[in-house]
Amino acid sequence: MYENYQLIRVAVADGICRATIDNPPINLLDMPLANEIARLTREVATDDEVRVLIVDSADPDFFIAHADVGMIMDLPTDDTALHDELSLFHTVMENFRSLPKATIAVIEGICRGGGSEWAMAFDMRYAALGKAVFGQPEVAMGIIPGGGGTQRLPRLIGRGRSLEVILGGRDVDAATAEAWGYVDRALPAEQLRRFVDKLARRIASSPQAAIANAKRAVDAAFSSDLSTGLRIEDQLFRETLARPEARQRLQAVIDAGAQTREFELGSS
Repeated sequence: MYENYQLIRVAVADGICRATIDNPPINLLDMPLANEIARLTREVATDDEVRVLIVDSADPDFFIAHADVGMIMDLPTDDTALHDELSLFHTVMENFRSLPKATIAVIEGICRGGGSEWAMAFDMRYAALGKAVFGQPEVAMGIIPGGGGTQRLPRLIGRGRSLEVILGGRDVDAATAEAWGYVDRALPAEQLRRFVDKLARRIASSPQAAIANAKRAVDAAFSSDLSTGLRIEDQLFRETLARPEARQRLQAVIDAGAQTREFELGSS
């Protein structure tokens, strides 16, 4: 597992898989890289030791420049019908989004087109202030975003802002991306990795089942009405509560003094 990657450096320790994109000169999202992303997704999904996946770039100027234009031009043009199944790229992105592990993107540089679309499939996105930029330039090329951009971006930043990004085709800087919800936080470059590492270690200290079920419950908020979402949350809550590890952790907190004034004031 995790062997013989050519375009991604992979290391696993302490419940965290760290994957670094290294596809010079600009980290193009080409077919070889897409295949390795799909493979990484499969391997992380089945690795019981991994609870958090962090993806960053070996090149601080580029997270992912964009999808390979040549790859796009090689797509067939004689089929314009609505398909019943997801496209290959959409399937790769959806499999990544639905990983039962926490996923974090560390974005220091350019993240446009297919790179932006992949970033939006992460659970959490953190960007370097003054360096990271985001964009969907496809419309100026005569096409539209085809890797989920028209669907995920409005769910993050709303319709009007999405149309500004997609139709305007201009870069969004990290500070604006944070204000709009394109990314979760924009931090000074020297603080970015330290913040992400601390967050990843905290998440990785939690039981895998709780992480997976928390993701499923939050996703239900976007795919269900409130009543259905609450029932899904209740079922997933009861499922985690039934696990011995949860009972042990709850008892350990009580034994440590939880619900006393001294404990609660000192636990933040």
